[in-house]
Amino acid sequence: MKMHIPFSLVFLLFFSIQGFSMSILDTGKMCTFSKISGVIYNDGTPLSNAKVIREVDYENIKTDETITDENGYFELPAAYVRTIAKFLPQQFVVGQTLTVVVNDTPHQIWRGFKTKADENSEAKGKPLVVQCELTAEKSAIRINGDTFITKCTWDVEPDAGLFD
Repeated sequence: MKMHIPFSLVFLLFFSIQGFSMSILDTGKMCTFSKISGVIYNDGTPLSNAKVIREVDYENIKTDETITDENGYFELPAAYVRTIAKFLPQQFVVGQTLTVVVNDTPHQIWRGFKTKADENSEAKGKPLVVQCELTAEKSAIRINGDTFITKCTWDVEPDAGLFD
């Protein structure tokens, strides 16, 4: 006995799978540090050829790095992990650090803890574009309940209350 599947059912299934393919491929994927770009300054002057080191601390420490261009600009892509932990009843917490190395001297410009797995949660959904001054005092800022100690500024409205 042959079974006939109505064309409309095949059509519906095919396009349903196509629409969900991105979410299926992203299963267990969590952003540990959003794409970040910006300019590093030293006493108001763009800092060229400086090493920018990013550390992401989730289950283990992973590092990557880049060099600022002649205008002090740097860019690092978003960092992700794929893990079953996304589906477990536990808190997602990632340590984030950015360090700028000038003449073999490290200057930490960013230290924070990210607790939301969405990209750009550090900027409430906006792209993370920063301006960082090496000579500035570190300041605390709270974004989406996450705390950052930084020498950087970016286009974000801090959470009200905690550090006011």
